Amino acid sequence: MVRLINNGIFLIQGKQALEVKDTNVLCDLAGQPVQPDQLPQEVILDRQSAQQNTMAYQILSRHNTSGTMEHLKIRFDALTSHDITYVGIVQTARASGLKEFPIPYVLTNCHNSLSAVGGTINEDDHVFGLSAAQKYGGIFVPAHQAVIHQYMREMMTGGGKMLLGSDSHTRYGAFGTMGVGEGGPELVKQLLQKTYDIKYPGVVAIYLEGKPQPGVGPQDVALAIIRAVFNNGFVKNKVMEFVGPGIANLSVDFRSGIDVMTTETTCLSSIWVTDDQVKKYMEIHGRGEAYAKVEPGNVAYYDGMVHVDLSKIKPMIAMPFHPSNAFTIEELNQNPYDILKQVEEEGRKQLANPKINFNLTDRIKNGRLFVDQAIVAGCAGGSYQNIMDVATIVDSQSVGSDYLSFSVYPASQPIYYELIKRGAIGKLMQAGALIKTAFCGPCFGAGDVPANGQLSIRHTTRNFPNREGSKPGDLQISSVALMDARSIAATVINGGRLTPATEIEYTPADADYEFNADIYAKRVYQGFGQAKPETELKFGPNIADWPKMITLPENVLLKFAAVVHDPVTTTDELIPSGETSSYRSNPLRLAEFTLSRKEPLYVSRAKAVHALEKERQGIQSGQKDLSGITGELRATAEKMLQADPALGNVENALANTGIGTVIYAVKPGDGSAREQAASCQRVLGGMANIAQEYATKRYRSNLINWGMLPFTWDYDADITFQVDDYIFIPGIRQSILNEDEFITGQLVTAAGVKEMKLQLNPLTQDEREIILKGSLINYYAAN
Repeated sequence: MVRLINNGIFLIQGKQALEVKDTNVLCDLAGQPVQPDQLPQEVILDRQSAQQNTMAYQILSRHNTSGTMEHLKIRFDALTSHDITYVGIVQTARASGLKEFPIPYVLTNCHNSLSAVGGTINEDDHVFGLSAAQKYGGIFVPAHQAVIHQYMREMMTGGGKMLLGSDSHTRYGAFGTMGVGEGGPELVKQLLQKTYDIKYPGVVAIYLEGKPQPGVGPQDVALAIIRAVFNNGFVKNKVMEFVGPGIANLSVDFRSGIDVMTTETTCLSSIWVTDDQVKKYMEIHGRGEAYAKVEPGNVAYYDGMVHVDLSKIKPMIAMPFHPSNAFTIEELNQNPYDILKQVEEEGRKQLANPKINFNLTDRIKNGRLFVDQAIVAGCAGGSYQNIMDVATIVDSQSVGSDYLSFSVYPASQPIYYELIKRGAIGKLMQAGALIKTAFCGPCFGAGDVPANGQLSIRHTTRNFPNREGSKPGDLQISSVALMDARSIAATVINGGRLTPATEIEYTPADADYEFNADIYAKRVYQGFGQAKPETELKFGPNIADWPKMITLPENVLLKFAAVVHDPVTTTDELIPSGETSSYRSNPLRLAEFTLSRKEPLYVSRAKAVHALEKERQGIQSGQKDLSGITGELRATAEKMLQADPALGNVENALANTGIGTVIYAVKPGDGSAREQAASCQRVLGGMANIAQEYATKRYRSNLINWGMLPFTWDYDADITFQVDDYIFIPGIRQSILNEDEFITGQLVTAAGVKEMKLQLNPLTQDEREIILKGSLINYYAAN
């Protein structure tokens, strides 16, 4: 079904894959040796030149401004954000001197579009977004018109382009476009005509062959790949390059449905071969000129391969709490009790709250798993072809009048319009499905929250803990399993009994459709190149500026405010999604939710430490007398002296040492690109993270852009971290200036002081400057 090849791969003429064994023997995908004289005469197997023949290399080189492909400085063709992130991005860029958007910037409104929490604050953000598009020359897509990625697919993709989005699922590879999802500060850099700086990434071929069997959809293929590559980091921070003869057997919607889920592998980006099907898609959308043939050169070299036989993919289900926790529906149905028992045990460890009754085995009836809710939505599920197939399956059937509910969200108004024309909406409604507008809420807990204890099956992107909207602090728990739309429909017509779509008979829908361009033409504000600087930005009462952040002191004393030993910590656990998203235009208000579902005492601990730092700053600025060094501040200064007696006295210790908090997590940052996972720590006085590794590049970048130290640490069994321990790091500012990679700190615990080594993986010159200045905002203000 899916096989990983962890050796170099030569791809010949886009189809023949040859594995380079350790002995430099070439083998085909069946493992049979291939002699060079068996290859066409024009084929030259030179690794260095073949590396430059990948699609990724070709596109990256055209967008690189550094002059060397070893260290890339990328400028993108267009940007996109939704209404959770664009206010902060515009505010940051505005504070840094923004006058006009230099490239197309699409502001969509698909996350806070219900305006259901916090009074007027969500719609206030939308008004701000439109005024920003008018003032700076942007593109504004009103609420319910389209989810962010569907609009970009329909209107902004193009062969060989690169697009940057402040949403982790910025993936448009199926259209020959490299999409990258990053935190908001990286978009700010582009708006200020700076660059996206990375080392040249590894490139892994995703070789598709065969044809999916009826009933198998894009989510099934995606989950099978994610299961194979997530835990071992096979494609982490690399580019996934989709090649092979199987691509021709997939519609553009099908390809895009696989592609958007590549985010869950922790890859950097993705790119696919384009063909006449992609050309037709562009023409249907009135953008035929945007099509370009994208394909590898005659001989391309890859760092590894994921070999996918599409004909052997079976309907999949990803159980809580990660898309990689996937099984075939067939194996789950054959052994539901043992598998669900295992899922429960792992889930309870992750939830880490014995009061929460996380139970899935109680959903087993007569040996089969039953579900309570079904949803097809968003950038992954809400495509035209997915919903057409769902309508075909449920036609003349019934959702029923019991607890089971079924909701369908077309990903854009043009898709919705075409589904009405084709009669699909009528079929769905007659079966009892609820049809809703383009909205990402079910993906992150802002819509269709299940009842306590219920299990929801969804064709959406993620099923992290509480991402469906439940609140463990209130002892609420519900959970999500990810499935393809076709098997969701098959399950619905069987009364909620888990059913793979391969077990039912239906005729797959025609993938072609017409695109009604008037829908966008009459509602979307197209302002690129037409900035109106006289326009006033419209601020609602919840839209607040960023608080002041200090430059990095000479030394730092960091108090552990949270210690998380889970194998992976998601951005949803660092800053919860759902209703909290309504406060993302107010940094201090949002920060109140930091780690609230994982470590409820974090905020109060961080605030207490931050108050000491403010008191220290007051003394240094002369606002407070030295005689004020009493109580907790004095006790904290004495921790510094305990770590480094050479500081001499309390006054000297406080003079050059900043006091902040640090979070330790084994592998933080999986999931969303949202910068708030880092910025919320920062506005509460966070100065660093310590991790064994970072789950994604984008989370580490967010830490840096908010002036936080992204330490890594090689696990040492002799050293343990606990909440309220301290780590003193002398000379940290000089270490950054010296470009030191290894940093010595003093761990101060109740048992005494112990030296430990931390690591700062190589930082670019700009990254060092940002950390020294205390944040990207400070960096731009100083420059």
